[in-house]
Amino acid sequence: MVRLTCLLRRKEGLTPAEFHAHWREVHGPLIAASKSGGHVLRYEQHPRPLDDYAGDGDPGFDGVTVQWFESMDAYRAHMVEPDFGEIWADIETFLDTDQLHFVVTEHPRLVMGDDAASFPLA
Repeated sequence: MVRLTCLLRRKEGLTPAEFHAHWREVHGPLIAASKSGGHVLRYEQHPRPLDDYAGDGDPGFDGVTVQWFESMDAYRAHMVEPDFGEIWADIETFLDTDQLHFVVTEHPRLVMGDDAASFPLA
C-alpha cells in the first residue's frame, strides 16, 4: 500500500471559498469518474477550515489530499491513463502548480492511537 499526499495552494485570484467549492464539486467527482481514478483505492480531501483564513499575510496551504494505491505500479499506472491529461488540466485551473508539494509514502508506522501497540515501529 502506498499513499500520495499533496499539500495544496489555491491559484492566485481564487478566494478560499471558490477554491474549496471547485475542489469538492468539480475535481473530486472528476477523479472518481476517471479511468485514472480507477487505480485509486481511497481519495481523501482534507480542506483547511474557512474560518482559519485570518488575513495574517501568509495564506499557507489550503488543504491536503491523500490518495491510496495498492502499489507503486498502480500509482504509476494512474498517471499514464489517457484521461490523466484532463485531470491535470483541471488541476491547473484551481491549484498553484508551482507550489504543489507531494510525497509518496508506504503504509504508516502507527506510534500512538488506535491499536498502536500491535504495530511495530521498525
